[in-house]
Amino acid sequence: MTAPLTPPQPPHRPSPDQQSPEYQSPHPAWQASPPAAAGAGGSVGYQEDGPGMKTEVREAAVIAFAMAVGGVLLGVLWWWLAPEVPLVSDASAVYLKDTEGEQAIAVDGTFTLLALGFGLVSALVVFALRRRGGIGVVVALTVGGVLGSLLAWRLGVWLGPTQDVAAHAREVGRGVTFAAPLELEAKGALLAWSVAALVVHLGLTALFGPRDPEPDPYQQSPYGAPPA
Repeated sequence: MTAPLTPPQPPHRPSPDQQSPEYQSPHPAWQASPPAAAGAGGSVGYQEDGPGMKTEVREAAVIAFAMAVGGVLLGVLWWWLAPEVPLVSDASAVYLKDTEGEQAIAVDGTFTLLALGFGLVSALVVFALRRRGGIGVVVALTVGGVLGSLLAWRLGVWLGPTQDVAAHAREVGRGVTFAAPLELEAKGALLAWSVAALVVHLGLTALFGPRDPEPDPYQQSPYGAPPA
Protein backbone atom coordinates (compact mmCIF):
# COMPACT_ATOMS: atom_id res chain seq x y z
CA MET A 1 0.00 0.00 0.00
CA THR A 2 1.52 3.36 -1.08
CA ALA A 3 0.60 7.03 -0.13
CA PRO A 4 -0.48 9.52 -2.83
CA LEU A 5 2.33 11.70 -4.21
CA THR A 6 0.27 14.91 -4.57
CA PRO A 7 -0.82 16.84 -1.43
CA PRO A 8 -4.53 17.35 -0.84
CA GLN A 9 -5.95 20.52 -2.52
CA PRO A 10 -7.94 23.08 -0.43
CA PRO A 11 -11.61 23.48 -1.27
CA HIS A 12 -12.28 25.78 -4.22
CA ARG A 13 -13.42 29.32 -3.23
CA PRO A 14 -15.20 31.29 -5.94
CA SER A 15 -13.72 34.64 -7.03
CA PRO A 16 -15.54 37.89 -6.08
CA ASP A 17 -17.02 38.32 -9.57
CA GLN A 18 -18.37 34.75 -9.46
CA GLN A 19 -19.98 35.08 -6.07
CA SER A 20 -23.75 35.05 -5.84
CA PRO A 21 -25.64 38.05 -4.42
CA GLU A 22 -26.38 36.04 -1.32
CA TYR A 23 -22.69 35.63 -0.63
CA GLN A 24 -21.24 37.95 1.99
CA SER A 25 -17.59 38.39 2.74
CA PRO A 26 -16.53 36.93 6.10
CA HIS A 27 -14.42 40.08 6.66
CA PRO A 28 -16.80 43.07 6.97
CA ALA A 29 -13.83 45.37 7.58
CA TRP A 30 -12.84 44.94 3.91
CA GLN A 31 -16.14 46.38 2.72
CA ALA A 32 -16.04 50.01 1.61
CA SER A 33 -17.70 52.46 3.92
CA PRO A 34 -20.46 54.65 2.43
CA PRO A 35 -19.31 58.08 1.26
CA ALA A 36 -19.99 60.97 3.60
CA ALA A 37 -22.87 63.25 2.74
CA ALA A 38 -21.88 66.41 0.92
CA GLY A 39 -21.78 69.41 3.16
CA ALA A 40 -21.97 67.32 6.35
CA GLY A 41 -18.58 68.55 7.49
CA GLY A 42 -15.00 69.03 6.46
CA SER A 43 -13.49 71.76 4.38
CA VAL A 44 -16.40 71.97 1.93
CA GLY A 45 -18.75 73.52 4.47
CA TYR A 46 -16.19 76.11 5.55
CA GLN A 47 -15.49 77.09 1.97
CA GLU A 48 -19.20 77.71 1.36
CA ASP A 49 -19.75 79.71 4.58
CA GLY A 50 -16.73 81.99 4.19
CA PRO A 51 -17.79 84.05 1.16
CA GLY A 52 -21.37 84.29 2.47
CA MET A 53 -20.28 85.76 5.79
CA LYS A 54 -17.96 88.24 4.07
CA THR A 55 -20.73 89.35 1.75
CA GLU A 56 -23.15 89.84 4.63
CA VAL A 57 -20.65 91.94 6.60
CA ARG A 58 -19.87 94.04 3.53
CA GLU A 59 -23.56 94.66 2.83
CA ALA A 60 -24.20 95.58 6.47
CA ALA A 61 -21.34 98.09 6.40
CA VAL A 62 -22.72 99.69 3.23
CA ILE A 63 -26.22 99.97 4.74
CA ALA A 64 -24.95 101.53 7.97
CA PHE A 65 -22.73 104.00 6.08
CA ALA A 66 -25.56 105.05 3.75
CA MET A 67 -27.90 105.66 6.69
CA ALA A 68 -25.25 107.66 8.54
CA VAL A 69 -24.74 109.86 5.49
CA GLY A 70 -28.51 110.27 5.26
CA GLY A 71 -28.31 111.99 8.63
CA VAL A 72 -27.06 115.07 6.81
CA LEU A 73 -30.39 115.41 5.03
CA LEU A 74 -32.27 114.79 8.28
CA GLY A 75 -30.31 117.52 10.04
CA VAL A 76 -30.97 120.05 7.27
CA LEU A 77 -34.69 119.24 7.24
CA TRP A 78 -34.90 119.52 11.01
CA TRP A 79 -33.19 122.92 11.00
CA TRP A 80 -35.47 124.11 8.21
CA LEU A 81 -38.81 122.80 9.52
CA ALA A 82 -38.42 123.11 13.29
CA PRO A 83 -40.20 126.15 14.76
CA GLU A 84 -38.18 128.88 16.47
CA VAL A 85 -38.39 129.36 20.22
CA PRO A 86 -38.69 133.14 20.82
CA LEU A 87 -36.58 134.74 23.54
CA VAL A 88 -36.44 138.31 24.83
CA SER A 89 -33.96 140.17 27.05
CA ASP A 90 -34.44 142.97 29.56
CA ALA A 91 -30.72 143.80 29.76
CA SER A 92 -30.32 141.74 32.94
CA ALA A 93 -31.70 138.31 31.96
CA VAL A 94 -33.17 136.37 29.05
CA TYR A 95 -36.72 135.05 29.18
CA LEU A 96 -39.11 133.08 27.05
CA LYS A 97 -41.35 135.52 25.25
CA ASP A 98 -44.28 133.10 25.28
CA THR A 99 -44.14 131.17 28.53
CA GLU A 100 -47.10 129.02 27.53
CA GLY A 101 -45.86 128.32 24.03
CA GLU A 102 -45.20 124.81 22.77
CA GLN A 103 -42.40 125.63 20.35
CA ALA A 104 -39.82 123.66 22.35
CA ILE A 105 -42.02 120.56 22.27
CA ALA A 106 -42.61 121.05 18.55
CA VAL A 107 -38.84 121.10 17.97
CA ASP A 108 -38.50 117.62 19.48
CA GLY A 109 -41.65 116.44 17.71
CA THR A 110 -40.34 117.62 14.34
CA PHE A 111 -37.11 115.68 14.80
CA THR A 112 -39.00 112.55 15.90
CA LEU A 113 -41.43 112.59 12.98
CA LEU A 114 -38.64 113.15 10.46
CA ALA A 115 -36.62 110.31 12.00
CA LEU A 116 -39.61 107.97 11.81
CA GLY A 117 -40.05 108.85 8.14
CA PHE A 118 -36.38 108.20 7.46
CA GLY A 119 -36.69 104.84 9.22
CA LEU A 120 -39.64 103.90 7.01
CA VAL A 121 -37.78 104.83 3.82
CA SER A 122 -34.62 103.04 4.97
CA ALA A 123 -36.50 99.81 5.66
CA LEU A 124 -38.25 99.92 2.27
CA VAL A 125 -35.01 100.49 0.37
CA VAL A 126 -33.09 97.79 2.27
CA PHE A 127 -35.88 95.26 1.83
CA ALA A 128 -36.13 96.02 -1.89
CA LEU A 129 -32.39 95.42 -2.32
CA ARG A 130 -31.97 92.50 0.09
CA ARG A 131 -35.08 90.45 0.80
CA ARG A 132 -33.54 87.61 2.76
CA GLY A 133 -32.84 89.72 5.89
CA GLY A 134 -30.42 88.37 8.46
CA ILE A 135 -28.60 89.50 11.57
CA GLY A 136 -26.33 91.71 9.49
CA VAL A 137 -29.27 93.78 8.27
CA VAL A 138 -30.62 94.14 11.82
CA VAL A 139 -27.27 95.39 13.12
CA ALA A 140 -26.86 97.72 10.13
CA LEU A 141 -30.30 99.29 10.58
CA THR A 142 -29.70 99.79 14.29
CA VAL A 143 -26.21 101.25 14.04
CA GLY A 144 -26.93 103.26 10.91
CA GLY A 145 -30.06 104.82 12.41
CA VAL A 146 -28.27 105.88 15.59
CA LEU A 147 -25.29 107.31 13.69
CA GLY A 148 -27.56 109.17 11.28
CA SER A 149 -29.61 110.63 14.14
CA LEU A 150 -26.51 111.79 16.01
CA LEU A 151 -25.15 113.46 12.89
CA ALA A 152 -28.52 115.11 12.19
CA TRP A 153 -28.77 116.38 15.75
CA ARG A 154 -25.31 117.98 15.79
CA LEU A 155 -25.72 119.38 12.28
CA GLY A 156 -29.08 120.96 13.10
CA VAL A 157 -27.65 122.58 16.23
CA TRP A 158 -24.71 123.89 14.24
CA LEU A 159 -26.93 125.33 11.50
CA GLY A 160 -29.35 126.90 13.99
CA PRO A 161 -28.96 130.08 16.01
CA THR A 162 -25.84 130.60 18.06
CA GLN A 163 -25.44 128.79 21.36
CA ASP A 164 -24.19 131.94 23.13
CA VAL A 165 -27.55 133.31 24.24
CA ALA A 166 -26.10 136.15 26.31
CA ALA A 167 -24.01 137.48 23.45
CA HIS A 168 -26.95 137.19 21.09
CA ALA A 169 -29.17 139.12 23.53
CA ARG A 170 -26.61 141.92 23.81
CA GLU A 171 -26.31 142.01 20.03
CA VAL A 172 -30.03 142.44 19.32
CA GLY A 173 -30.65 144.79 22.24
CA ARG A 174 -33.17 145.11 25.05
CA GLY A 175 -36.75 144.04 24.35
CA VAL A 176 -35.98 142.60 20.92
CA THR A 177 -37.20 139.09 20.20
CA PHE A 178 -34.65 136.59 18.93
CA ALA A 179 -34.56 132.83 18.34
CA ALA A 180 -33.25 130.41 20.93
CA PRO A 181 -30.62 127.84 19.98
CA LEU A 182 -31.92 124.70 18.32
CA GLU A 183 -31.90 121.99 20.97
CA LEU A 184 -33.16 118.43 21.24
CA GLU A 185 -34.49 118.02 24.77
CA ALA A 186 -35.92 114.51 24.32
CA LYS A 187 -32.80 112.46 23.65
CA GLY A 188 -34.92 109.37 23.12
CA ALA A 189 -35.77 110.78 19.70
CA LEU A 190 -32.30 109.69 18.61
CA LEU A 191 -33.60 106.07 18.58
CA ALA A 192 -36.69 106.79 16.49
CA TRP A 193 -34.91 106.17 13.18
CA SER A 194 -33.55 102.77 14.22
CA VAL A 195 -36.78 101.60 15.87
CA ALA A 196 -38.90 102.54 12.86
CA ALA A 197 -36.49 100.88 10.43
CA LEU A 198 -36.37 97.64 12.43
CA VAL A 199 -40.14 97.40 12.91
CA VAL A 200 -40.96 98.10 9.25
CA HIS A 201 -38.26 95.77 7.94
CA LEU A 202 -39.39 92.98 10.27
CA GLY A 203 -42.96 93.36 9.06
CA LEU A 204 -41.94 93.34 5.40
CA THR A 205 -39.76 90.27 5.91
CA ALA A 206 -42.55 88.42 7.70
CA LEU A 207 -45.11 89.23 5.01
CA PHE A 208 -43.13 89.19 1.76
CA GLY A 209 -39.77 87.61 2.59
CA PRO A 210 -38.59 84.31 1.08
CA ARG A 211 -39.73 81.14 2.82
CA ASP A 212 -37.56 78.15 3.66
CA PRO A 213 -38.50 75.04 1.64
CA GLU A 214 -40.45 72.38 3.48
CA PRO A 215 -38.40 69.21 4.22
CA ASP A 216 -39.31 66.19 2.10
CA PRO A 217 -40.46 63.38 4.44
CA TYR A 218 -39.75 60.79 1.73
CA GLN A 219 -36.21 61.92 1.07
CA GLN A 220 -33.78 59.06 1.52
CA SER A 221 -31.54 59.52 4.53
CA PRO A 222 -27.81 58.64 4.15
CA TYR A 223 -28.26 56.35 7.18
CA GLY A 224 -31.10 54.42 5.67
CA ALA A 225 -34.86 54.63 5.72
CA PRO A 226 -36.47 55.26 9.10
CA PRO A 227 -38.31 52.34 10.68
CA ALA A 228 -42.00 52.02 9.97
